[in-house]
Amino acid sequence: MSVLSADVTSFDQLQEKLRAHGQEHLLAFWDELDDAGRGQLAGQINNIDFDLVASLFRGEVEQPDWAALSAKAEPPPAVRLADRKANAKSGLGFTPEEAKLRGKSALATGEMGVLLVAGGQGSRLGFEKPKSLYPIGPLSEATLLQIHIEKVRALSRQYGKPIPLYLMTSPVTHEDTVEFVEKHHRFGLTEDDLVIFCQGTMPAVDDKKGKVLMSAKDELFLSPNGHGGTVAALADSGAIEHMHRHGVKQLFYFQVDNPLAPICDEELIGSHLLAESELTSLTIAKQTPEEKLGNFVLVDDALHVIEYSDFPESIAQQQGADGGLKFWAGSIAIHVFDVAFLERSLKLKDSLPFHTAHKQASFLDESGKLLEPEEKNALKFERFIFDLLPQAKRPIVVEFAEREVFAPLKNAPGAPKDTPKYVQQYLLDQHRRWLTAAGAKVADGVDVEISPLVAHDAAAVAKLVEAGQEFNESQYLSEA
Repeated sequence: MSVLSADVTSFDQLQEKLRAHGQEHLLAFWDELDDAGRGQLAGQINNIDFDLVASLFRGEVEQPDWAALSAKAEPPPAVRLADRKANAKSGLGFTPEEAKLRGKSALATGEMGVLLVAGGQGSRLGFEKPKSLYPIGPLSEATLLQIHIEKVRALSRQYGKPIPLYLMTSPVTHEDTVEFVEKHHRFGLTEDDLVIFCQGTMPAVDDKKGKVLMSAKDELFLSPNGHGGTVAALADSGAIEHMHRHGVKQLFYFQVDNPLAPICDEELIGSHLLAESELTSLTIAKQTPEEKLGNFVLVDDALHVIEYSDFPESIAQQQGADGGLKFWAGSIAIHVFDVAFLERSLKLKDSLPFHTAHKQASFLDESGKLLEPEEKNALKFERFIFDLLPQAKRPIVVEFAEREVFAPLKNAPGAPKDTPKYVQQYLLDQHRRWLTAAGAKVADGVDVEISPLVAHDAAAVAKLVEAGQEFNESQYLSEA
């Protein structure tokens, strides 16, 4: 959020600033606050671009015409799963094996960094801490964050090069995340190899008059500005400068709720580099038109993600020449970014448009009472990182099997999918497949969980076990 004028801290100065935007109510409880409370409130007010907020509320900031884009859409340039399995040359001119070799080279020369987005709370899971701290390990109870960090460490060991991890939190998760990481000694990463930074925020406004909501007498209702705020946060935090110092040229991006994310997959990285792409996305094939995944589409030679809610049903249901879905490529928020492209995107005007979401938000009423509305009452504004796609040169998508790369933790027990039990079963099934492919025998009803520090993928498992090795008791394979 940009600051349009010098910071002001006195009541009169703040009131004058707010009066110009019709937001004087933000000082209604000023006389009840101590110095710390006044300082916090003044700082939040000074960090708001009220002109931008007003324009967003009035709908004056230009938004993409998703219906028009959808009408012109074509399937994206892609490396399909069938070609990968057959080790066949894709339409992009290289084989999976060639891509894998190029990816290994990038890891061995220290070109890769990892960008992990961990700004969400676990409230939908009944877990009143950052979602990253949810104990998802089926047997180990390792947290989501621990699993991801251990994968990064395992890759660093394998290639003999540090892979810096850039961990983006939000204001509501930052303190707990830092405390957890430090308590566990960064799970073996050095301070220089784990960079934790906080994304920006946007205020929520009431949906009738555009008034900024308050969550406490000394605090505005601020929510993370979306994963699209990552780009600005990387620059503001000094993370991009850190990448320059460490020779990081490419970033593997993913979100913390998916423990199956194939961090720095060699073939994905290699495909990105061989295609000379500035932004490569991992995709899975949608099974039905209604599946709640964003759609990768090509419009006028530019790649877009159109959210399922913005994609007309008549277009989503279209069939391709093979009888399957024409628009088959679903987005699961895994990308590889060229760092130079991210830097360039900072200079592109409106390269990331704001999206408006109509949601429920608790707020302070005129008497200072916190109200919990039963219906949607607020507008929130956020940016999505996939909106960078149209700006990228030579973007591509690479298809993977869903069961190997995507099991996001989103829902509390009782939901049909994406619950803790659902995700844990996906993890156990993957580890069983790895063991079986390596020649091991896992008895029926036996669960084996593998720490990434022991083996982080199928190839590592193949080196870990011997053909015919039997697993007759449930166990967690770890270094300890």
